[in-house]
This record gives sequence, structure tokens and C-alpha cells, in this order.
Amino acid sequence: MAGLDIAFFGSSLVSAYWNGAATYYRGIIRALAAHGHRITFYEPDAYDRQKHRDMDDPPWARVVVYEADEASALRALELARGADVLVKASGVGVNDALLEAALPDVAGTGALKIFWDVDAPATLARMRKDEDDPFRAQVARYDMVLTYGGGQPVVDAYGRFGARLCVPIYNALDPETHHPVPAAPRFAADLGFMASRLPDRERRCDAFFFKAAELAPGRRFLLGGNGWDGKPMSPNVRYVGHVYTRDHNALNCSALAVLNVTRDSMAETGFSPPTRVFEAAGAGACLVTDAWEGIEMFLEPGTEVLVARDGAEVAAHVEALTPERSRRIGEAARRRMLAEHTYAHRAGEVVALLTGTADHPVRRTA
Repeated sequence: MAGLDIAFFGSSLVSAYWNGAATYYRGIIRALAAHGHRITFYEPDAYDRQKHRDMDDPPWARVVVYEADEASALRALELARGADVLVKASGVGVNDALLEAALPDVAGTGALKIFWDVDAPATLARMRKDEDDPFRAQVARYDMVLTYGGGQPVVDAYGRFGARLCVPIYNALDPETHHPVPAAPRFAADLGFMASRLPDRERRCDAFFFKAAELAPGRRFLLGGNGWDGKPMSPNVRYVGHVYTRDHNALNCSALAVLNVTRDSMAETGFSPPTRVFEAAGAGACLVTDAWEGIEMFLEPGTEVLVARDGAEVAAHVEALTPERSRRIGEAARRRMLAEHTYAHRAGEVVALLTGTADHPVRRTA
């Protein structure tokens, strides 16, 4: 069939600054474009993201940047009128409730309306907590809800809020952007960790990263990400600030191991691997991750990933790890990603949903 015109409202495609979904957006949208679909990505000029771009407008999507006010958001929606598919992602950051309520009204007859939740556990927790949450009234107005992850628990929860169909479209690897590169001395460490300082992650960062550094004083720990200035940390932790996406491969390939720490809500729900898991594995890094349900769907503990239940286990992994074992685990993880978890795989799932050829009986909400 002919390619579809897709209007996508998200936080940012061109800047990963305070925007953990950037890698996910880029991988999904690039892969959809490869199927012949035409994507316009609408993003607000907010949180200084345009001042910290890490990519130019790509050839595989048109980017429309609008001012971060209500009138500009509504004008952007009007520009999207006539698209075959209209997507509102969660966490745009400004005017989310306005966009979520107005998008179904803009969609023409026959247009597909999609809410794409890049933090479903947090969205669902918010709606459960607040009966007046404005998105409660909007869920059933969308033809489907796609999620960044969450598995059947998220599917069932969205069903209880009236979703017609909910399908997890998991993070994945884009082998064109995340792959092995030569090690960079500036990122040399025994354990590397990239994460912005966020309220729903800091407690777990304390438990898994900073505690591990205290317990392994003879090992070198590297921290990248926004917001950690002023954070008390042991002398063996070196903080390098925000790490632009162009340097992610170098960091992942320069440390003996790299750490993933999931956010509170995602860890509690399970089945929600963040982009860092796929970036690191795609670069052939030895990944250490906090424990969460469903990891076996993506990587095999012990052979393709190391799993830790607390900072003591992170420290133990780092102390016991040799360069040879690190290399074996990283190579095995990369093979698994390329075989099962690329954005080409994910785009195939999305295209089947957009064209009505998908069959997800277990994922369909009741």
C-alpha cells in the first residue's frame, strides 16, 4: 500500500537534552520512513533543547518546531490536520493535556489516532492516584495506545481505563547509530553510568551506582548526565556532565562495564527496558542492570547481561569482571540485539498495526 502521512507530536527528535525518549523516537521514525511512510515531527521549543541539538533535521522526517505556548500548540495541530495518522506521545513537556484533548478533534474521518506512551507505568500511576486526571477522559478517544514497554501488566491497566487496544512497542537497537567504536581514554572506567538526575530515579541511582562506588573504592566509576553537580559522591567517581548522543558509543566501548538503572515506576512494573540497555548492548558493551521482571525477553542473565539486586551486587560484578568475560558478554548481547531487537523489527510491528494486518489477541484490552 502507499505510504502514510504521519503527524507525530513528541518532546524532541533533534535534541536528547533532558529528553530520554530521543533515541526511541529516532529509531522508530527512521525505520517507519524506510517502509515508505512520511513523518512530520512536531516539537515545542522548550527546556533549551533547541540550544542543545545533537543532530540536524534528518532526511527521514520533517521537523516542525513551535513555540511552547497554547496558541502555538493549537496552530501546530492545525498543520497536522489531514494526516493519515496522528500520534500524541506522552511527556511532550508543555501543553500535554491540551494536545491530548485536541488531537482527536483535529483527526479527520478515517485518520488513525494514537497515544504513544513513553512512560506508561508513570502515566498509569498518575491516573490511578488522581480521579480528576485529564487524560482519563481521553484514553477511549484514541484508536490505540502504544507503549514504550510494560508488557501485559500495562496492557491490562490501560484496558481498565478504557483503551480500545494497547500494544507495547519496546525499545530497540538502531545498528546505524549504536555500534562498536574504538575506546576513548576520556571515558575509561571500570563502570560507566549515564543518567540525568530525576526525582523518580535518584533513590535507585544512590542504591545501585553511588553505593557500589563506595563499596569498591579501588575501582574507577564514571558518571554522565544532567543535574548531578553538587551531589555528594565518593572520590573514585568522575563526573563528566551531559554526554551527547554522538559520544554514547565511545563511553559504552571505553568502560569495562556499563550500568543501567531503571526508573522507579518502570522497575516496579517490569517489562520496560530503557534505551540505554539497547544502546550499550548494540555497542558490544558488558551491561550490568538492576533487576526487573521480564529481562529474559531481551537478554539472558549471566551470558548476555549481568543482573544486580542492589549496589553490593553491582560492586561484586565489577570486582569479579575480567576484560575477557566483559568482551564475551558484550559480544553475546550484541548478537541477540541484532537477531531480535532492532528498530526494523519494531517498525514491522507498527506497520502491521497501522495497516490493520496485526493480530494481537493477548495484547488486546478487555
